[in-house]
This record gives sequence, C-alpha cells and structure tokens, in this order.
Amino acid sequence: MNAFEPYQAFAAALGYLLGSVPFGLVLTRLAGLGDIREIGSGNIGATNVLRTGNKFLAFLTLLCDSGKGAAAAVLAAYIWNPEAGLIAGFMAVFGHNFPVWLKFKGGKGFATTLGVLLFTAWPVCIGACATWLLTAGVFRYSSLAALVALAAAPAYAYWMDLQAVALMAGGLAMLGFFRHHENIARLIKGEESKIGGKKSEPAETDQNSGETP
Repeated sequence: MNAFEPYQAFAAALGYLLGSVPFGLVLTRLAGLGDIREIGSGNIGATNVLRTGNKFLAFLTLLCDSGKGAAAAVLAAYIWNPEAGLIAGFMAVFGHNFPVWLKFKGGKGFATTLGVLLFTAWPVCIGACATWLLTAGVFRYSSLAALVALAAAPAYAYWMDLQAVALMAGGLAMLGFFRHHENIARLIKGEESKIGGKKSEPAETDQNSGETP
C-alpha cells in the first residue's frame, strides 16, 4: 500500500461503523425474541440466531452480516479507490467482531469476511465457500470449516496474483483465528460440538461451541 493518506482513515471509519451494526441483535429484538446475547453462546451471529428456532431470521442475519461487509468495501471503493475498499472491508469485519455499541463484544466475523471477499475478489470468496462446505461435510465442525476457509482465502488470493487481497485476507484470517481461540481449544480437547449435534444450553459465559458467523 501507499503512504498514509487521509482518505484511508475515513475508509476505516466507514467500514468500522457499518460492520459494527449488530443485525442479529436488532432483528431478534424486532421479531420479539428478546436479547440474542442471553441464549446459546451469547453471540450475535446467524448461528446463534438459529437457536431461537427461526430459520428465516437466521438466514436474514447471515445475509445482513455478509452484506454489510460487501457494502463497506463497495462504498469505499466507489468514493475513493479499490485500496480504500480493502481497508473498509477489513474494518467492517473488525467492527462486527468488536462493535462499539455492544461494549466491543460481537461476533466472529466469518459471514462478514465472505461479504468483503465477494466484492473485492469473488473467485476467492467462491473458493473459501467451497472449502467451508468440503471441510464441514467431512469433519462436521462448523468452526473448523471456518478456520480452514479463512486460512485458505489468502492462499487462493496469492495464487490468483491478487497481492493486496491476499494481504487483507491474511489479516482477516489472523483476526478470525483470534476470535475462534476458544473453539480451537475445544477442538484440540475433542469437546467441540458437531453440526447437527446437541444444542447448546442457554447462555454460557464462554463463546458457543461450533459458532461461526
């Protein structure tokens, strides 16, 4: 990237503010389902919204969380340039993970990451989605599938000679691994819940087993 320019700070702020909108919390409250942070993992992502039993609301949360990442990248690229789009996209994921409105306790950013990649490099996004599906299908762990997909994304971008995207995707992968550290510990111990396994009990203090978005 070039030397620091003022527009980069504006792009970062734009991305963070868009990314920090907690759609899972907003949608569940509008639907009269209460505070999503008080059930399951306490996570604001689509996986935890699904624990309300409302599949449509979970799907809508997934779309909104992905959409805000794409929107941040699109708006910044349109207003400034593609580099600003990458900055805003990264910060959208950061905002989802650490939203100022919720005392910096948000989701894990996988869905938002996919939204960013969809705009900045859609072939990388397709590759990451395919990697998630393959890993989830073989091992039945949503969190493991997300981690493998996050790790694969920068490799795909580098292979496609998309150096700037590879750098951003690498940063998002590191952020994603940090946010999944409890899942990683459970995977190592063999305590992580599998897809389709027993549902989590309402509101533990730690993050959800198997949580991804």
